[in-house]
Amino acid sequence: MKYTIAIAASLSTIATAGAAQSMLQTVQERGRLICGASQGTPGFGAPDDNGYWRGLDIETCRAVAVAVLGDKDAVDFVPLSGQQRIPALQTGEIDVLPRTLTWTLQRDANGINFTTPNYYEYTGFMMPTSLGITEVSQMSGASVCVQTGSTTEVVVNDVSTKNDLDLQPIIFDNTAAARQAFFGGRCDALITDAGALASVRATMSDSPDDYIIFPATEYADALTPAVRGGDDQWMDIVTWSIQALIAGEAFGLTQDNVEDALNSDDPRIRRFLGTDQGNGTALGLSDDFAYRIIKEIGNYGEVFDRNIGAGSPLDLERGYNALFTDGGLMFPLAFQ
Repeated sequence: MKYTIAIAASLSTIATAGAAQSMLQTVQERGRLICGASQGTPGFGAPDDNGYWRGLDIETCRAVAVAVLGDKDAVDFVPLSGQQRIPALQTGEIDVLPRTLTWTLQRDANGINFTTPNYYEYTGFMMPTSLGITEVSQMSGASVCVQTGSTTEVVVNDVSTKNDLDLQPIIFDNTAAARQAFFGGRCDALITDAGALASVRATMSDSPDDYIIFPATEYADALTPAVRGGDDQWMDIVTWSIQALIAGEAFGLTQDNVEDALNSDDPRIRRFLGTDQGNGTALGLSDDFAYRIIKEIGNYGEVFDRNIGAGSPLDLERGYNALFTDGGLMFPLAFQ
């Protein structure tokens, strides 16, 4: 019996010594969060004139930085192409990937874990209005600028086959090249997420009204920040940091009123803000992590409005991204 116990103790020691450091430990010891970013899509992720990164995906990452490091600016953003982004996550170059990433089965099954959607969107085509095309069925023989490594490659082929359109994809290895080719007249259409198309139209065209955007399919995609597989705690931290933004809006908490809400008698609010302890501790964080996210970042509605909604040049409607109580798909999970 003593021999068995000794072996078990030895194996336990070896296992502990060989255990990989958690991502939470790595990020906290580093003092910086490293996020994958786009190569420039204003509204979702791009540096402003002063080099400060802004956008809905950027603020998603800043929320995680607040939860883990207590500082929304303790983040380094790494611009990545569609081809580069998933390998960068798998190899540990980045800690989290919130870069307009569609949640698909093939990606989920190949070494990355999706957290919780931060944006719902349909894939769209953008075409010059001068062509007189307003829907997919009219696109027979059209050439389409496509970024490789994105789900839109599959969509172009599916749409072409389903509607017998003989679409002609022209493939580029990065978003900038595909967009420049489209505006340079090398292809009839540009395909990507409709929100990104709206951003491109608003920022790259001298006359946005010269271009029309319409759905490529009738399906919406869930754009979802991802983490590397194998670290459940890290996945939970990113998931619940994003959920804090959504729940904050559902609870009516904003940057302006969250301080007063610390005195709330509502048990749900008290658990959410960490006035009543337990939620943060369960994740390995401070119990007030959700309070700090709302205080530093705001709720999801505030993030949406200032980056891509009514308070931004894009002026996109909430649509799918409204709370479920307003007919959208944003549904907060239970903070308890």
